[in-house]
Amino acid sequence: MSITRRGLLGSAVAVAAAAVTGGPATAATAVARPHDPGRVPTVWREFTRTPFTHPQIPYVGRAGHRGGSARFPRRPVVADVRAYGAVADGTTDCAPAINRAIAAAGRAGGGTVLIPPGTFRIDDLIRIGHSNVVLRGAGSDRTKLYATRNLTELIGVYGSRYGGDKSSWSWAGGLIWLAPTARWDSLVAAIKDKAWPFEGWTGNKRDEWETLTTVAPATRGSWSVTVADPRGLKPGRLVLLRLADDADHTLLEHMAGGGPGPEAYYWDDKTKLTSYVPYEWPVRIARVRGRKVTLERPLPLDVRPEWDPRLTTHVEPLTGSGVEGLTLEAVETPQSPHLLDKGYNGVVLQCAYDCWVDDVTVRHVDNGFGFVAASACTLRRTRVAGRGSHHPYFCREGSHDNLVEDFTIEERTVPAPPNTQLHGINVEGLSSYNVWSRGDLRMGTFDSHRGLPFANVRTDITVDNNGRHGGDASAGPLFGARFTHWNIRVTNGRAGLMKIDGLAPYSATVGLNEVTEFDQIDVPDFTGDLRSRLELYGTTDVVRPRNLYEAQRELAR
Repeated sequence: MSITRRGLLGSAVAVAAAAVTGGPATAATAVARPHDPGRVPTVWREFTRTPFTHPQIPYVGRAGHRGGSARFPRRPVVADVRAYGAVADGTTDCAPAINRAIAAAGRAGGGTVLIPPGTFRIDDLIRIGHSNVVLRGAGSDRTKLYATRNLTELIGVYGSRYGGDKSSWSWAGGLIWLAPTARWDSLVAAIKDKAWPFEGWTGNKRDEWETLTTVAPATRGSWSVTVADPRGLKPGRLVLLRLADDADHTLLEHMAGGGPGPEAYYWDDKTKLTSYVPYEWPVRIARVRGRKVTLERPLPLDVRPEWDPRLTTHVEPLTGSGVEGLTLEAVETPQSPHLLDKGYNGVVLQCAYDCWVDDVTVRHVDNGFGFVAASACTLRRTRVAGRGSHHPYFCREGSHDNLVEDFTIEERTVPAPPNTQLHGINVEGLSSYNVWSRGDLRMGTFDSHRGLPFANVRTDITVDNNGRHGGDASAGPLFGARFTHWNIRVTNGRAGLMKIDGLAPYSATVGLNEVTEFDQIDVPDFTGDLRSRLELYGTTDVVRPRNLYEAQRELAR
């Protein structure tokens, strides 16, 4: 771990000063130039003093692939899809050839599979199931995959494990699907058997795990834990931190910030929410010294004995894989009624860690880019375009520490059909410490979709706030603690899910232009003082640092 508390705090002061003046991060820039309109909020100065344990702002400076690395690996080319029969004529089904090339790269232990410029028709989905395999086109403006079929046709009807007539293709699966092969095979088998599965790190029934060791009490923000038995642990190993809830739901209360409001909330009938626990947090081990184990990220929550804390195994992960430089365009069909999507879906990462997507556009899709039980992954320079999507971006089933940056949701090219829904950038299902940075939402909203997501950040984003959030009542609260909206520019002046000081406990809304409530208006889930923060409200682009995630990244350097 290349970060120290003293170094972090020293650089924090310089970063804040540089953010105001626009100069380099040095002590000499501590006084703002008179002409600079930037303003440093009090909550940022507080954060620099307690970056790992601040009550409202989460530490997300390590979110994304390899702790937010600016560079993705350049793996050697091991296959060209043309050598396996792919033809860029727009009419030949190239999915078998592309999948054969990807499989060959997997057997070789990894490498890059090239797709040259042109349009390649695919009548099946594209699967990346082995680690260290990269599918690379010639650029999103030069290489196109033209998808003719949906996931219902290719795999079958996918019902909801919670009952009803909903289609789970409304929030799961992709026509480019990154998931470890064994996990993908088990999911598809369960879907075909109509045994609707859990989709995360511990299998279809959440029973594919073994205890490595129990963990002693520790506090949120700690980089190290003390374990009972370190023998199965070594640097670089990926493990799950597993926290179970107790009968009084004190873990859920803790995720909501604690105090009278969460303590008074009635959790027992929130059956969808309670199905998401135990909380499973994937993390790599950085160092083992005796029984002291240092992690690559600080603890997201307290570790308390009543939650039976332990480090466990998990299904074999997908790591080090990516998709780059292409457009996935589905055959244009009308958007389906709400929750009845057929599965013209884009790119999904599932049970993936340290994977990425870069310079990829999806067009005419039901759902764009998804994290499903994915962690420490990065989406960079992605775009959702075409006839309109249900979930342009979704983040669910306990996905943590992901980064979505330089992203765009374009305006729909055709009017929305009746009974359809537009969400935007979605987060749900106990997903935590995810970041959306430098975005342009020309439609949609900041969709917190219930399921008590917590400690997520949206920063430096322009949004025409015309979408709506979703979520079953049985999924519980819209927000847990430490949601932060930082430097948000709302072009249509609608408050819903942008100004969250009256909705989200222990939250921070900083640097938001003046907005008013209309359309979907929510009642807070928790009563009493939410302990939220609102600063620089009624301003546009004056908060410094301008980008909360980038400023936190600078702290660690």
